[in-house]
Amino acid sequence: MWRPSTDGGLEVALVHRPAYDDWTFPKGKLLDGEEDEVAALREVMEETGLVCRLGPYLTHLSYRDRKDRPKTVRYWAMAPIEGAFRANDEVDTMRWVPAEDAAALLTYEHDRTVLDRLLEVRSASEAAPREP
Repeated sequence: MWRPSTDGGLEVALVHRPAYDDWTFPKGKLLDGEEDEVAALREVMEETGLVCRLGPYLTHLSYRDRKDRPKTVRYWAMAPIEGAFRANDEVDTMRWVPAEDAAALLTYEHDRTVLDRLLEVRSASEAAPREP
């Protein structure tokens, strides 16, 4: 999730998961038969309490989790449209962090790849010509 900051920059939402004591982006698992985009919006809402508008696809990452299980995660940019953060069983804290500071807070290197891709996509959309 991203939003414009009051100084004209960009903020991203990072979540803290107490079970792993990590800072990461909201993400989750597909339900049987669920499409990726639907799962992404549902998981973000479940983990943060925020309903979002799906933006551009960013990237996918494949890695092995702490239990050495293979995982593939697909990421989209999203903008919140309603709701407020609610702590839950998976996430105890959410922070809006200036994009330039987020890399230092993220626990996993692969999440920094996602952050870089978000910044690339946002930069490209800002540079795109606008219709008159």
